[in-house]
Amino acid sequence: MAAGPQAQVPTCPNWTVHKLVRHIARVQSWVVAATEHPEVSGVRAGEAPREWERLLDWWEQQREALRAVFDRGPGAPTRLPFSSYPPVVASWARRQAHEAAIHRVDAELTLGAVTVTFDPEFAADGIDELLMLLVHRRTGWSEFTADGTVLVHAEDAGRLWSVRLAPGSAPQLAEQPFEPDVTIEGSADAVYRAVWRRPSEAKVTGDVALLEPLAAP
Repeated sequence: MAAGPQAQVPTCPNWTVHKLVRHIARVQSWVVAATEHPEVSGVRAGEAPREWERLLDWWEQQREALRAVFDRGPGAPTRLPFSSYPPVVASWARRQAHEAAIHRVDAELTLGAVTVTFDPEFAADGIDELLMLLVHRRTGWSEFTADGTVLVHAEDAGRLWSVRLAPGSAPQLAEQPFEPDVTIEGSADAVYRAVWRRPSEAKVTGDVALLEPLAAP
């Protein structure tokens, strides 16, 4: 990484580039272990080296192993910590694609480089994954008091997500659009970044406090 291992990642408080790389590599090692041993409930991530050059080499090993896992085919069995996902490799391919995409933005922002522009279909899928699957993994819904409606519009992808919020309950997606209390709109790329709380040119109007229950994990 050109920024150097001790560079601070502006979009991940208290993270350095070293911690960012270590996080990605360990997650990928966990996915590999979960797919190689889907019958084991207690698989663990590998132990990442502390020394920077060795960490980079280890990360490359995990990436190669992950590609080999994906080569098993989308229907190959695996283990996931998400009950809302089918326990097959296709689910990990989707999750890891967005994991890597968002952290790529983090790395590019750390370097001060122009960040990647994501394809509308890919970005829309990342929005959908967050709103349909990941948000619902949050615990402690009884503590939330948000009461209102949120409209998420990825214009160039032709996608709308209408979300209803009620105190003490997980968000619910409505089948039909409605007059929202807050709207996030723009290109799929911009909205993708916005819902994942990265710098974005998406337009946000209305009661922004209602977005807290939809915060990315």
